[in-house]
Amino acid sequence: MYNKSYQLSTNNFQLKNMDILNNIFAGQIPMEAYLGVSLIMFFAGVYGFLSRKSLLMILISIELMLNAADINFVVFNRYLYPGHLEGFYFTLFTIAIAACETAVAIAIIINIYRNLSSVEVGTLDQMKE
Repeated sequence: MYNKSYQLSTNNFQLKNMDILNNIFAGQIPMEAYLGVSLIMFFAGVYGFLSRKSLLMILISIELMLNAADINFVVFNRYLYPGHLEGFYFTLFTIAIAACETAVAIAIIINIYRNLSSVEVGTLDQMKE
């Protein structure tokens, strides 16, 4: 009797794993997979923001965090309100704002480089003088 119940629980576990794999291969990716990718992207951006000394790398890290938030908007819209497009519109708006922010930030970084010949964060103290 013990072996039979163990065998049934093992079969149920295998069936659940096969359902997940079938969903992934059929094109139905679970929400947790999207959230996992978004989480990894966001914390990679946080790590890059805190550990880099170049202004360009800091800017790229900020963009990585914004893209992770965009993925979350789209995923929650798709799974919570599948017939509505508010999450997609909000994401497009966020991407447009991020593009404008990047253009302004790069212009500022170019001006800093012209004045100091460096884009390192440590050399920005020279601008006070």
